[in-house]
Amino acid sequence: MLYKAYEIQRSLMNASSAWASMMADALTDPRNPFAGIGPSQTIANALDVFAHAAAPRGKPAFGIKVVHVDGHAHAVKETTVITRPFGDLKMFTHEGLPKDAPRLLIVAPMSGHYATLLRGTVERMLERCVVYITDWADAKLVPLAEGVFDLDDYIDYLIGFLEHIGEGAHMMAVCQPSVPALAATAIMGAQKHPCRPVTLTMMGGPIDTRESPTAVNDHAITKPYVWFKHNVITTVPANYPGEGRRVYPGFVQLASFMSMNLGSHMMSHYKLFQHMNEGADESAEATKAFYDEYRAVCDLPAEFYLQTVDVVFQRHALPKGEFVHRGHAVDLGAITDTAILCIEGERDDISGIGQTKAALKVTPNLPEEMKHYLLAPEVGHYGIFNGSRWRTAIAPVIEKWIGKFDKKAKGRKLSVVA
Repeated sequence: MLYKAYEIQRSLMNASSAWASMMADALTDPRNPFAGIGPSQTIANALDVFAHAAAPRGKPAFGIKVVHVDGHAHAVKETTVITRPFGDLKMFTHEGLPKDAPRLLIVAPMSGHYATLLRGTVERMLERCVVYITDWADAKLVPLAEGVFDLDDYIDYLIGFLEHIGEGAHMMAVCQPSVPALAATAIMGAQKHPCRPVTLTMMGGPIDTRESPTAVNDHAITKPYVWFKHNVITTVPANYPGEGRRVYPGFVQLASFMSMNLGSHMMSHYKLFQHMNEGADESAEATKAFYDEYRAVCDLPAEFYLQTVDVVFQRHALPKGEFVHRGHAVDLGAITDTAILCIEGERDDISGIGQTKAALKVTPNLPEEMKHYLLAPEVGHYGIFNGSRWRTAIAPVIEKWIGKFDKKAKGRKLSVVA
């Protein structure tokens, strides 16, 4: 019922967007004798803002063509190196990288947005690293015959991706995947797996949501598990390849995030209207580009979403030592030689201060010199991995951390325990 109602609403909004766009074009067409006269331009701008807000959005492309390093431009090569039902592994490289450049796996969140939300993250880290990123699939496009995908599968995917990249790789988890990334590191550490990451960077992740809980955390614990199962999980309708699959729809997640800062989003669109009236095309296009990405959402497999709510937000299983993968307890004490960097934003309203830093407390056998914490001042959740502060203040810390341990990686014992 929920998905069918959304499809009807989406169809109506798509039609409204098309009409508004057509009317805006008509009001500004040079062949229109009234173009530019009186309020016609203002009305056209208002219609344009509405058309943009209501327009349908598919999966964006990364579109990283060139990266600039030390004043030199280098063409970027994007390759899909692994294709799997619920997510691919993409690789980005460029001709300016040395042969021994660090290899970095960026784990994108499976939280309703596409991996392209981390375009700026990839672009910045690509300056000094060969970058791999998890490109999670839209669950409504995955046929039911491919089976289910839960938190255990997520961890298995990460381990498989690290195995493909090979020994000596680094891993960076942005927000939600901090939990499965830390668990995967512990599992591989216990096995002395040769492909366990040399460093693990976690940014704004919910390792222990009992620390400085936010509105997102409160929402997850004030309602019982069964409430989520019966109220936000729905079935993919017949017009998608994933017909019959149970999902947490991306449009529900987007509505939740938008409602958290509704006033801010409304003001952004009002400023967009003002910029268009003032002829500030660059500012207007920047706002449009942000919302093109922000409103592009995908569905999550129900099993993964519900297990995350239960294990991460309600039971806090990982920091309490109760996290289980494939029937076996995950021992964070097994992390002994993967250097950990935790990064948080001072103004993060999704993952509160201390939630990511908790990873440094629950890894008792990791030497203190292999732990580091950065609190980015005046930075919100998205500013941790995108924007000017990310590029100039946060990314250099990560590069330095990776460089410090990348040099030592060859001397690390990497034999597998039988």
